[in-house]
Amino acid sequence: MDCQATIGAVTPQPITHYENFPVASLLCPPQLRAPIAALYAFARTADDIADEGEAPAAQRLADLAAYRADLQAIAAGGAPSARWAAVFTPLSAVLRSHRLPAPLLRDLLSAFVQDVEKTRDGAGYADRAELLDYCRRSANPVGRLLLHLYGVHDAEALEQSDAICTALQLINFWQDLGEDIPRGRFYLPEADCAAHGVRRADLQTLRSTPQTTELIAASTVWARATMLKGSKLVHQLPGRAGWELRLVVQGGLRILDKVDALRGASLHTRPRIRAWDAPLMLARAFAM
Repeated sequence: MDCQATIGAVTPQPITHYENFPVASLLCPPQLRAPIAALYAFARTADDIADEGEAPAAQRLADLAAYRADLQAIAAGGAPSARWAAVFTPLSAVLRSHRLPAPLLRDLLSAFVQDVEKTRDGAGYADRAELLDYCRRSANPVGRLLLHLYGVHDAEALEQSDAICTALQLINFWQDLGEDIPRGRFYLPEADCAAHGVRRADLQTLRSTPQTTELIAASTVWARATMLKGSKLVHQLPGRAGWELRLVVQGGLRILDKVDALRGASLHTRPRIRAWDAPLMLARAFAM
């Protein structure tokens, strides 16, 4: 699975694993680094359960159910099992100290479960509405949790955060087509594929055609518009948080630039942000 923001320090890196969490970087206020690290450990461990290694789907689902049981235990004020104590002990402290909304964490786990089930069944997404529901649970909780830590709760900010996180998730999909499709993960909505005359068999060849090129171009337009819809949030977050978000937004937009430049070849070539992209992204961040 993936959300898309950048992971690392001051200079944005490629959107990667776990994609939607900006880990406690140098731009993060020091008092929030430990809470953000605890949230990241929770999400990354769940991602590993769902995505890493050679475990069969049944084992992954059983492990995610056990992981959810530990989350429910600490949310109720109890103790987690010993299996993931290194994750849930610090998370329990953060849940109490910052009154984090546990349903957002449960939403994340539901998305990991869905990924396992979809991959097991070789199933895709019927339309954009179904894919957006997945993003609502796989990506948007991350932004809402971070806003909660920053003390931002107004409806407009939450809506803008959802747009940014959804865009980051979509960007990750369009960046990783060449990796996801061979693994049986199909995020390009079936309705969009049909509208452009693209069949699943066409995608599985990982070769670009005029039809797949148009499909990917339309998908990047969708992701870019979604990102821009939320980008005004950078002006509502104070100090370091606002600058961190500017870099996250510009990192995502720069990936879209690279997907567009490949003209459909992202089916077999993964676009990456390089060190020489940093000056452009920084300049764009200052201009926001």
